[in-house]
Amino acid sequence: MKKIVNQLEELISPYSEKLLLPNEKYFSEKPFPEKWSRKEELGHLIDSAHNNLRRFVVAQYEINPKIVYDQNFWNVTFCYQHQSTQDLIALWKLLNRQICEVLKSTSEQNSKRLCNTGKEEPELHSIEWLAGDYVKHLLHHLHHILALNEIPY
Repeated sequence: MKKIVNQLEELISPYSEKLLLPNEKYFSEKPFPEKWSRKEELGHLIDSAHNNLRRFVVAQYEINPKIVYDQNFWNVTFCYQHQSTQDLIALWKLLNRQICEVLKSTSEQNSKRLCNTGKEEPELHSIEWLAGDYVKHLLHHLHHILALNEIPY
């Protein structure tokens, strides 16, 4: 788990700085009406942070909690397209710092506890697995938002 926390901690500041470079227009442009803008994709990362933070905490005291979310509903409900990109970057940064603190305080024993992330059928994953997957998902989307080399997810 320590390796995952270190990886997340090491990417927060550099990627926060990179996210501040493009202008508002860059973030707001939608490639197609039905596709997310970069701002909405950043919002998706905020939603992912919210939901995973909840998983990382609740799975430590409940048995196999079911924590799922509808990414499109969350994105529309939070109206990311109409919010300040700078505010979204700040929120993303703070949520990820909080995730690091929670993961640091998670015992080795608790890191093996399970959370159900399946919408239809149960999909049980350990907190440690979810944390590693969270970092991979995060990097995949950050590289897409910033038009960097693609990172498969």
